[in-house]
Amino acid sequence: GVFLYNHLQQKVRNAEALAQKYKQQQEALSAQLQVVYEHRSRLERSLQKERGEHKKTKEDFLVYKLEAQEALNKEKQDSMNRYGALSSQHKILKNQHDDVKKQLLDLQLQHNSLKLEHRKSLETHSQKFAQLQQEKDSEVTNLQDTVLKLREESKLLRKAHQEVHSQLLNAQAQMEEFRQLKEALQKMPGLR
Repeated sequence: GVFLYNHLQQKVRNAEALAQKYKQQQEALSAQLQVVYEHRSRLERSLQKERGEHKKTKEDFLVYKLEAQEALNKEKQDSMNRYGALSSQHKILKNQHDDVKKQLLDLQLQHNSLKLEHRKSLETHSQKFAQLQQEKDSEVTNLQDTVLKLREESKLLRKAHQEVHSQLLNAQAQMEEFRQLKEALQKMPGLR
């Protein structure tokens, strides 16, 4: 009975020791499990926070994407409007360029025509001037001959005038003598 009691007592002590060991292991596992739970809780909170931030980031990105798309569409529309305006202006300038080019061609043709007319007119004027110069030289020669003839005639007329003047003086002298003779005759009583 003593042996059995001791044997049972030993088993109880072993069992208590094993139970104590298991209890310590359980407490250690509980502590580790608590640490794991706390770590999991922190991870869940962090994950929730990350999810919130990810959701906000996604929403911000969608807003940014929408705004960027709207800005891109507006820029595209503005670019198309500017392109349309520039295209219209280009067409207007091209038409103006064509008009100016045509006007320039017309002016060049007019210039060439006027240049030809000017050349012809200059040749005609040169010929007329040469003819007039020749006629003038001939007329000057004729006038010089006429002047010489008139000078000769003037000399002859002066000479004739002097002769007539001399004859007139002689006649006046004769008339004076005749008058004096007449007066003298009238004064003579016998010839009255």
